[in-house]
Amino acid sequence: MLSLHQLRCFLMTYEHGSLTAAAEALGYAQPSVSEQIRALEKTLGVQLFRRVGRGVVPTTVADTLRPHAERTLAAAEEARKAVQAAKSFETGTIRFGMFGAARLYAGADLVADVLARYPGVRVELVGQNSAEVQEDLRRGRLEAAMIAVSSVESEGMTITPVARDELVYVSADPTRLATPVTAHRLAQASLVMPETTWRADDSIRIILRRLLHETGRNPPTRIEVEDIETAVELVGRGLADSVIPRGAAEQLLPRLAPAAGWVSLRPRQYDTFAIVHRADATLSPAARLMIELATRRIREIAEPVNLR
Repeated sequence: MLSLHQLRCFLMTYEHGSLTAAAEALGYAQPSVSEQIRALEKTLGVQLFRRVGRGVVPTTVADTLRPHAERTLAAAEEARKAVQAAKSFETGTIRFGMFGAARLYAGADLVADVLARYPGVRVELVGQNSAEVQEDLRRGRLEAAMIAVSSVESEGMTITPVARDELVYVSADPTRLATPVTAHRLAQASLVMPETTWRADDSIRIILRRLLHETGRNPPTRIEVEDIETAVELVGRGLADSVIPRGAAEQLLPRLAPAAGWVSLRPRQYDTFAIVHRADATLSPAARLMIELATRRIREIAEPVNLR
């Protein structure tokens, strides 16, 4: 029966023109290589080499066999690499970038999804803000991420929008929720806004700055905090209002600010979430898995974006 070992001995002999040189290259004894060549010739029913002095010369049949042998060994090596990659995948570390508030949409469920498929892996969800995550992508610390499009610089990046969530005005004062909030009303509001460290790159503030452009004002923040939970608690205490994604409002208000509610902006504003990776990247199976699972989870809460 034809074997990979025989093909390796054949190719090395073909390349070196000597059984002795082939044996040295393979790290085998010369008789072992000779035996493999004879076995291959017997299996195929042909002569592959003629002895000339101390070397050997390939026959025309050997010339015909060579490219097939090379492809066979290359395919076997690819199969070996694929199995090793799968083995490493199942026991290694999966890292995926996500904007900070993503934990409210998909964090724990996403990790559970991964562990349900691959119980042996270690999972890292990385990032507090979309701008921070994109920098990790650029530096090669992450393969792929799901982040807010509004704060993404597209140069050198492949961006695939997958969902969007409406930005809503939240308040503990029912009179402020009676009608949608216009840019003029928003410009006069007293707001608490999260992600103060990234205020220049925060996707929500970028959207609000565009909305308020005609008023000549920036989003009027009275209080700056880091996390969205603290902002919602302060809204619940009546100390300020805020603008946050609807998905976050629906999850956090009942728990942290039960007396507060939300209303749309006018015109409605949306934060779009996208899968982002370097344009020249060849994504690993782990990255493709995280993209699949994260996209599915975010679309269960936010409005899917269907690309044509």
